Amino acid sequence: MKRNSLKILLTAGLIASSLISCNKNKILAPNYQVTSETVYSTAAGYKQSLAKVYGSFALTGNSGPAGSGDIQGIDEGTSDFFRLLWYAQELPTDEAVIGWGDPGVPDFHNMNWSSGNVILTGLYYRSMYQITLANDFIRQSTDAEISKRGFTGADADNIRHFAAEARFLRAYQYSVLMDLFANPPFVTDANAVGSILPPQTDRKTLFTYIESELKAIDPLLVDPKANEYGRADKAAAWSLLARIYLNAGVYTGSPRYADAITYSKKVIGAGYTLINNYDNLMTADNNNNTSEFIFTINYNGAKTQGYGGTTFMTHASVGGSMPASSFGIGGGWGGIRTTSALVALFPANTTTSFPNNGNPDTRAEFWTQGQTLAINDITSFTDGYSVTKFRNLNANGTDASSKDFSDVDMPIFRLAEQYLIFAEAAVKSGSAADLPTALTYVNNLRQRAYGNTNGNITSGQLTANFILDERARELFWEGFRRSDLIRYGLFTTATYVWPFKGGVKNGASVGDFRNLYPIPDQDRAVNPNLKQNAGY
Repeated sequence: MKRNSLKILLTAGLIASSLISCNKNKILAPNYQVTSETVYSTAAGYKQSLAKVYGSFALTGNSGPAGSGDIQGIDEGTSDFFRLLWYAQELPTDEAVIGWGDPGVPDFHNMNWSSGNVILTGLYYRSMYQITLANDFIRQSTDAEISKRGFTGADADNIRHFAAEARFLRAYQYSVLMDLFANPPFVTDANAVGSILPPQTDRKTLFTYIESELKAIDPLLVDPKANEYGRADKAAAWSLLARIYLNAGVYTGSPRYADAITYSKKVIGAGYTLINNYDNLMTADNNNNTSEFIFTINYNGAKTQGYGGTTFMTHASVGGSMPASSFGIGGGWGGIRTTSALVALFPANTTTSFPNNGNPDTRAEFWTQGQTLAINDITSFTDGYSVTKFRNLNANGTDASSKDFSDVDMPIFRLAEQYLIFAEAAVKSGSAADLPTALTYVNNLRQRAYGNTNGNITSGQLTANFILDERARELFWEGFRRSDLIRYGLFTTATYVWPFKGGVKNGASVGDFRNLYPIPDQDRAVNPNLKQNAGY
């Protein structure tokens, strides 16, 4: 059974009952069954409470893959963080399609979502919920509270580290809201529970807040690779800074490429290395990939049982003629595939072998047998190649802890992304001194993918457009593509179209307002402080 260093202790009922509430316009306290004075009376209690903050990444509290929830329409298809983030970041792009007609899901291919979309509403509340948990934990972890409760020495220091981690998690979720919704409501631990209707912030102000928070907690987080697996450290904060700096032109109107270089370089210099085999990135025992993984959402098929996260990734991508046992699952759901546009970024396949079809670039993890490259009917699983990147088997092919629920952890930050951030920032800034290093980093990725230097590129080939394509080859289905296409001005425009973009078989442009998602109707109905994003 797979190791989980960070014990996820958040109960299912806690998340489910707190996610959507008739008082959701107020700042909600976590619905603990015991008082805070009892919970936070011991160092162990603090760690258990911190685990609940982390646990909101992986647990949802509902019991069915779709349509089984009874909490105001919320089920695991509309309440799990990564599954919802994946929908929002991948389905409107050239990297993914889905055959299901569940409410809100087809809107992403068609790029015609509304402010009532249940998927977007679920993601918005999931991010706000983790912020709520983090705020409560931070309130309980001030120096005054630590002193009042009699903690000293190592226990007091550990609690301060815990508080810094909670601040990181809050900053991360605000970065998600900034990227997707731009102008969310804003609350921190400084706001007393239930005291206000949260005011709305704007994207530029939120960027400044996230940046300042990540820099403020830097000395309070433990050093890179010094924390338990699945918990944040300095490198996680640097990684998030590098990511938002790369997108700063979108968020603030002012590029910050030099800062993206600075912080990606800090991560790269912290001792991380690529694992040898790309095929092993998303396997059931990928908790062993600590040389490359910087921060992860941890899943365990015996303990974090739900139909989101990587259980969704390993099951929804299997169907048709694909043998479920080859993916470590009891049966596939026959849902998600990719488009010909992603496939075309790789060299041609030479065989139909599994997992990479004999492709010289081993990242081309597509299932082609029984599948057509072209998509004529988006509801038919056999239209479009399936993706074999996520497999609920150990790297040696042995079974995981469960065939129904995934052991595969989801890296939120890994070294490869930092290589690509450095390279893109160097190219776009024209930093001649950094270009040789950028070329080395890109070729490091390609040497792993090809197993030799056959895929290496020259300095003349290292262009911004090449890096965009390389990001797709390296990071596809990891939740980046929408943000990448927006950064390059390609998400909504006619400059680049792909199959079923805008709901049209051959692809079509849509209004630029689609670069942002709308603030959900449910929250605007109860919080008059919130104004809708333009176009909705």
